Amino acid sequence: MIRSGGIFDYDKRKVRVIELQDQTQDPELWNDPDRAQSIMKELDHEKQLVQSWDDLDELRDSILVYKQFLDEGEDVSDEIQTEIARFRKKLEDLELQNMLSDVDDHRDAIVTFNPGAGGTESQDWAEMLFRMHTRWAEKKGFKVSVIEYQDGEVAGLKSATIEVSGPNAYGYLKSESGVHRLVRISPFDSNARRHTSFSSVFVSPVIDDTIELNINESDVELQRFHASGAGGQNVNKVETGVRLIWTGKLSDGTEERVVAECQQERSQLQNREKAMVMLKSKIYELEKKIKEREKQKLEDSKGSNEWGSQIRSYVFHPYNMVKDHRTNHETGDVQGVMDGDLDEFMKAYLLANTAEQIA
Repeated sequence: MIRSGGIFDYDKRKVRVIELQDQTQDPELWNDPDRAQSIMKELDHEKQLVQSWDDLDELRDSILVYKQFLDEGEDVSDEIQTEIARFRKKLEDLELQNMLSDVDDHRDAIVTFNPGAGGTESQDWAEMLFRMHTRWAEKKGFKVSVIEYQDGEVAGLKSATIEVSGPNAYGYLKSESGVHRLVRISPFDSNARRHTSFSSVFVSPVIDDTIELNINESDVELQRFHASGAGGQNVNKVETGVRLIWTGKLSDGTEERVVAECQQERSQLQNREKAMVMLKSKIYELEKKIKEREKQKLEDSKGSNEWGSQIRSYVFHPYNMVKDHRTNHETGDVQGVMDGDLDEFMKAYLLANTAEQIA
C-alpha cells in the first residue's frame, strides 16, 4: 500500500472524491433517486478510505515525535507502543476496506438460509446460522430486515431470507455464500449420538436500476400465501405473502430454478415488488458466479447441501473448532463465532481472493 500509483493510490482517490462531489451538485441527478443513492454510497466509501489514510498519516507523525523523545532519553516507551498498536489496527482496517473494490461490494446484501437433508437437525442448524449472521450484522451497526421466515416442523427453520443494509454489506457477506457443515451431539437424539448437518447460505447483492437484467415474466410463477413472522408469530391473516419462482436458462445454458419470497410488507403488491428485486438479485448473483468460474478465480459457492461441498465446518464435539476449507483459517472459539465474530474469516477470504487476482 503506497501513496500514489499502487494498491491504495491516495491521490487517485482524492480526485475521485472531487469528481463525485461535482456530480452531486448537478440538480438533474436528484431526479434519478437510484443513481443519486449509488453515487452517494461511492462518495461515502471513497471519503472514508481517504480519511482512514489521513488518520494513519497523523499516527505516523505522532510515532515519529515519540521516537525523537525516546532518542533524547525521555521515558515514553509505553506511549509509543500504544501508538504503534493503534497504527497497526487502523492499517489492518484500511487494508480490509481497500480489498472491497469489486463493482458490487458496496451494495446491500440479500442472504438466504436453506437447511440440507436431515429434517430437524438441519433445520435447527439453519436457524443457528440465521442467528449468527444476524448478530454479525447487528455488531457492525447494519440494518437487518427479515424478508421471509418459515418455521421448521419441530425446531429451526425451513427457509429464511434477510436483507442486510450497510457500507459494503455484500462485500463482506459474499464470503459466507456456500454450504456450512455442523458436527455435534444432537439435542434431538435421545441416545446422545453425534450428528453431521448441512445448511446452505446464499448471498446476492441488492441490485438497482443501474443494473440491467431482463427476465421473461412468462417464466415466473406467482404464488400467494399467508404471511407469518419468525417464531410463528402471525403477521397477517390474508394472503399477503408472495413467492416468485423463475425457471429458465442462465447464460451458460444451464437450467436453474430460483425462488424469492417476501412477507415483510402488509401489502401484497409491495411484497411482490420486493420479491421481484430479490429474484433478479439472485439471478444476477448466479450469472456472476458463471463469469467467475470462467475466469477460474473463484469457485461456485452454490453447491449441494451434502458432504464434500462445504466451505466451512463447525465442530462442537469431540473438540471445538471452526475451520474454513477455502482459506484454512480456523479458531477454537466456537461460541464467539456463533455469536457473530466472523470478521477474521471474512478477512482471510478477501485476502485469498486478492492474492489470486494479483497472481
